[in-house]
Amino acid sequence: MTVVRAKKNLGQHFLTDLSVAERIVGSLTSNSPFVLEVGPGMGVLTQFLFQSDEYSTIAIDVDRESVAFLKEKYPEFSDKIVHGDFLSTDIKQLFPDEKKIAVIGNFPYNISTQILFKVLEYKDIVPEVVGMFQKEVAQRIAAPPGSKVYGITSVLLQCWYNIEYLFTVDEHVFNPPPKVKSAVIRLVRNDVVKLDCDENLFVRVVKAGFNQRRKMLRNSIKSVVQDEGFSHPYLVKRPEQLSISDFIELTNAISEFQRSL
Repeated sequence: MTVVRAKKNLGQHFLTDLSVAERIVGSLTSNSPFVLEVGPGMGVLTQFLFQSDEYSTIAIDVDRESVAFLKEKYPEFSDKIVHGDFLSTDIKQLFPDEKKIAVIGNFPYNISTQILFKVLEYKDIVPEVVGMFQKEVAQRIAAPPGSKVYGITSVLLQCWYNIEYLFTVDEHVFNPPPKVKSAVIRLVRNDVVKLDCDENLFVRVVKAGFNQRRKMLRNSIKSVVQDEGFSHPYLVKRPEQLSISDFIELTNAISEFQRSL
């Protein structure tokens, strides 16, 4: 069952259970035959991706040792193993001729949210993401309105993706074992092309609301609407009580109010 013993890299805990790895790769729905694996490490997911006839995979890792190891292990796929930082990489340059690219990975815990926000920049060409996260982060991303962990990442990602919490992964299947449980989630692009509001203002409203989540919105969004004349029924609610459509409605109300000044 154990594949390799590998060092901890950038907050990453390397998966050593082949059955879990195979299950993660099997969670891709084949919306795109082209797959980008982020942070392959020692290749526990990569082996199933490279072996599959369904996918054409490129693996990108910021760690030179991991890249060298994978190139030696899979010489026939050497040109598909890239040394680079996903967070500063143009995905389109990795797949210049393709219009749809799925993203997968056992993501380093300390940059996992940044990875998804990077994906948002390419949401028009990334129809699906399957990833392993710290359990609490996965729950937050997939949380519905009203949940105690529903927050900025929940709203901003759920605007563009339908998110499904797939399964929990225990600590003992990693090297080194993390102090927390992990979870695998799947994000599938929805049909939204553009939000029905000023998207920049929407982001500001969502962030302002959740940055002071214990307060009613009338207090937390003062950094966005400073004029005391603005009123709206949602101002007496807390941010976790608002759905995405509610935030859009509030954003449009703020926009209209600001235009009237």
